[in-house]
Formats: sequence, structure tokens, C-alpha cells
Amino acid sequence: MVSAMETAVNPSVRSAVRKYFKNIYQLFYSILEGMAVTFSYLFRRPITIQYPYKLDKPMDEIIPDRFRGILGVDLRYCIACRLCQTTCPIACIAIDLERNPETKERFITRFDIDISKCMFCGLCVEVCSTGTLHHSKIFDGTSRHVENLVLEFVNTPVRPFIKPKSIEDIPVDRSGAITRNKLKDFFDLPKFRLTDEA
Repeated sequence: MVSAMETAVNPSVRSAVRKYFKNIYQLFYSILEGMAVTFSYLFRRPITIQYPYKLDKPMDEIIPDRFRGILGVDLRYCIACRLCQTTCPIACIAIDLERNPETKERFITRFDIDISKCMFCGLCVEVCSTGTLHHSKIFDGTSRHVENLVLEFVNTPVRPFIKPKSIEDIPVDRSGAITRNKLKDFFDLPKFRLTDEA
């Protein structure tokens, strides 16, 4: 026996009501699923580093070795091939060479890097056959004037390096000490305090 109520309700209305309640169920289920991930972080140890005020380790240990920071140049091993200058897509590297008319010997008279234009792509580092040009772990160089962001690595003319047969014979310092000294001329790098010192 069929009730009068069932005959009055159209089957399409029944499916629409079912779909409505199913949508409500899916809404609450997805909210609970998302909030479960969020609430799980309440019971985890925080991973936020309070840079630069409280650090567990020195910044050089935190930053990975392959980090692309401000470019560093060790002119003792530069062969003056200018490949880095020609490879740079935005021309932020400027190298000038001069030849002594008497001895016919070349000297590097200018090696400037404009870090305000550098996009840290690493193309110049890849083509440098002696490892003279490298990315340091320095990333926090700031200045109020853009002119201060041009790093001049040549003070007096430098004789180009004669490349040895084996590339392993070149002891290049990748710590960024040379770049750090150039940056000190323009602005103060922040002083970091380790959490042990507090």
C-alpha cells in the first residue's frame, strides 16, 4: 500500500533533497579534514627561526652549501677570460683589461659586480673554469643607496692567473670572506646573537 505522501512527492525532488544533504555532509567532512591538519600543528615543536635575533646555530651552518647568495670573486685565480661578463643576461658584471705597452702583459683593472641588478641565476658561476666566481652564503646586504651595491673587487691592477692542467689544484675560498669585506665598506652587516649567548 502506497501512502498519499509518497505519491505526492516527485522522484526528482527526492534526489534533489538527497543531493542537498550529501553536499552538507561533504562540506563538514572537508572542513574537519582540513582542521585536523591544522590542529595537528598545535602539538608539534615549532620550526620558526627568529632571524636575526635568536639563532640555534651560526648562519653559515644553517644555510646550505649550494645556496645562491651574493657573488664573490677571488681574483687570485681569475684568468681574465671574460666569460662571466658575456654570459650574464643582465650585464651586471663589468671587467676591464689593459695591456702594458712595454711588456705586452695584460692586467685586470676593473672587476665590478652590481648586486642590485644580479638575479642570482648562476650562469656566470657555471662558465667560470677556475672557480674564481662563486655564490657566497651572504644574502642580507642592504643599503639606502643603489650606488653602494656595486662591488668593486679590483683596487690595484691584477695580473691574470695562469690556469694549471688540473682544476683540483686551485684552492678557492667559498666562505664569502672577500665579499663580506667589500660589503663592510658600504653598510653594516647585522650582528647575530646565538640562543646560547642570551
